[in-house]
Amino acid sequence: MKRKTVWKIWITLALIALLSITALAGCSSESSTSNKGDGAKSTETSAGTNTLEKIKKRGKLIVGVKYDLNLFGLKNPETGKVEGFDIDIAKGLAKKILGDENKIELKEVTSKTRIPMLNNGEIDAIIATMTITEERKKEVDFSDVYFMAGQSLLVKKDSKINSVKDLKKGMTVLTAKGSTSAQNIRKAAPQVNVLEFENYAEAFTALKAGQGDALTTDNALLWGMAKQDPNYRVLDETFTEEPYGIAVRKGDKELLQVINEYLKEIKENGEYDKIYEKWIGKKPQQ
Repeated sequence: MKRKTVWKIWITLALIALLSITALAGCSSESSTSNKGDGAKSTETSAGTNTLEKIKKRGKLIVGVKYDLNLFGLKNPETGKVEGFDIDIAKGLAKKILGDENKIELKEVTSKTRIPMLNNGEIDAIIATMTITEERKKEVDFSDVYFMAGQSLLVKKDSKINSVKDLKKGMTVLTAKGSTSAQNIRKAAPQVNVLEFENYAEAFTALKAGQGDALTTDNALLWGMAKQDPNYRVLDETFTEEPYGIAVRKGDKELLQVINEYLKEIKENGEYDKIYEKWIGKKPQQ
């Protein structure tokens, strides 16, 4: 009985040891696979930050632009094409990178959607009247300034509003969601009501429908609205400085370098002045 008992104990211990070794091997294998997976993901992520190489391999530059801003990015209802200052800048960048301005895809963005669309990889860059701010620099990297604007007000031609100081308590100012304009008007005129819309086209429609006393954004954008409807005028006064930059994902150094090279080139060879005068109607201030 004793020998049989001892023999059973030895068999039990051997089985336990065997099972332990198998479990450890399994864990080791799983850990190794997991580490390998993390390593592969890390390499892929690292390689994925080089958007410039992706653009060249794809053979197409994908840019986020506005579709609702006359002079900068507006979809022509007759042709279905998007036209404006930002569009010409974007096409020139495509030519710089790929040798052909037509190797480009323009995707509609709004002030609210442009950064999320950039950071989730839907677009390669944002060229959409985007003001460079310290807050936005935490989320994206900016090029050098490609357009200098200033925030102002759009009002009816017979309006008594001639300055931001003329905005009284109880008045309503319209603007777009996700824009610096909403923040700035609240600072400049905290006594007014601020009504935000999905985009500036909706805000302008609301202004014409009498839902507000003024519309605020950068003067360059307001000029486009006033051009669409001569019953409205843009105040001469600006109460902020709005430097526009081209935005790329954080760490996209190669693409950013090419963009800055391109901006420098078109400013030196006169192409920038041509684009500016074509859309703004005058030469840029030196």
